[in-house]
Amino acid sequence: MKQGEFRRLLEASFKSDDTEEWLDVHFTRPVGLVFALLWNRLGVHPNVITVLSIFLGIGAACMFVHTDFAHNLAGVVLLMLANFCDSTDGQMARLTGKKTLIGRMLDGFAGDVWFFCIYFALCCRLMGQPIPGIGLRWGAAVWVLAFVAGVLCHSPQSSLADYYRQIHLFFLKGKEGSELDNYAQQRAVYERLPRSRWLDRLFYYNYANYCRSQEKRTPAFQRFFRAWKAAANSGPQEADGRAAVRAQLLRGSRPLMKYANILTFNTRAICLYVSCLLDCPWAYLLIEILVFTLIYIYMHRSHEQLCEQLYDQIKT
Repeated sequence: MKQGEFRRLLEASFKSDDTEEWLDVHFTRPVGLVFALLWNRLGVHPNVITVLSIFLGIGAACMFVHTDFAHNLAGVVLLMLANFCDSTDGQMARLTGKKTLIGRMLDGFAGDVWFFCIYFALCCRLMGQPIPGIGLRWGAAVWVLAFVAGVLCHSPQSSLADYYRQIHLFFLKGKEGSELDNYAQQRAVYERLPRSRWLDRLFYYNYANYCRSQEKRTPAFQRFFRAWKAAANSGPQEADGRAAVRAQLLRGSRPLMKYANILTFNTRAICLYVSCLLDCPWAYLLIEILVFTLIYIYMHRSHEQLCEQLYDQIKT
């Protein structure tokens, strides 16, 4: 393949300059595209790549149980490969048109499996180790710390970060350039499906609840978005006003995208890599709870305040 064609395919895989991370643009996506082209030539289905990423992520967790540098370095490599596969399957699906519901289910499931296994491995690793500066062993307390870090911090942080990125893409590119969904629509799909399609129903049931959790945490955006859609039906005379509001939302949302990116994969993974290689994985859990939570609070509050201002403007 010529360099120009490769560059064209690579740029087509980017969602937008505002929402792409430097590491993805210059490292993860190019490597993922090379793998995507190779797997596509071999006739491998994207879902197979996703399943492979699950096993690579589990393998990484098995390496992080150990305290020596060699095992942890292997864990870093395996998790990086899992992430390449995660990038690859999406690029393959877009290249080949092989987008399936099973693929969507597997894609969301894969990352959850990686980090569940990693948190479990870190707990097993730390239980018998002393708490720095105290001398007492972590014991069962590390499971509580991991639960707070993973369930109460990591999960809501990453889901809201993804929601804000999809909102930004929706106002930047429209519905076709975004995956911004809502609870009511997804719940309606679930209720229309026959009981015989139990796997599809399971996906839409969980996905609808996922959307609802995002909507519950963003009341100001929901109020603004309803007003925005209502204004769209009020006639062409409102077009200039809506265009100005859209521009303001993008202008206010754009600086927040760097915080949304921090709360997704790359920064989180780098913190995990460094803490495991230095044999202080407890530091990763504390970063989740303290540092990432502060970023989450700032991002959430700033976006809600922006939407409150825009709501007042669009109503007047």
